[in-house]
Amino acid sequence: MDRQERVVCRRQLRRAEVLKFFAQKAPCLIGMEACSSSHYWARELGKAGHTVRLIAPQFVKPYVKSQHR
Repeated sequence: MDRQERVVCRRQLRRAEVLKFFAQKAPCLIGMEACSSSHYWARELGKAGHTVRLIAPQFVKPYVKSQHR
C-alpha cells in the first residue's frame, strides 16, 4: 500500500520466491503478520535493505484478501 492506502502490489509468493522478489524492489516498509517464522523473514528482508514491521495477528485481519481466518 502507498501513503494514500491504495494497493500498489498484490502478489502471492511461494517461499522460494520471496527473497528474489524483494531483492528486485527498492527498499521499502514491509508489514507482516507476527508468527514463528516471521522473525526469520524479517531478518532476511532487513539484510536486503527493507524495513520490516511485525503486526500482531489480531490486527492483520483487515489486510487479508479473503477474510477467511
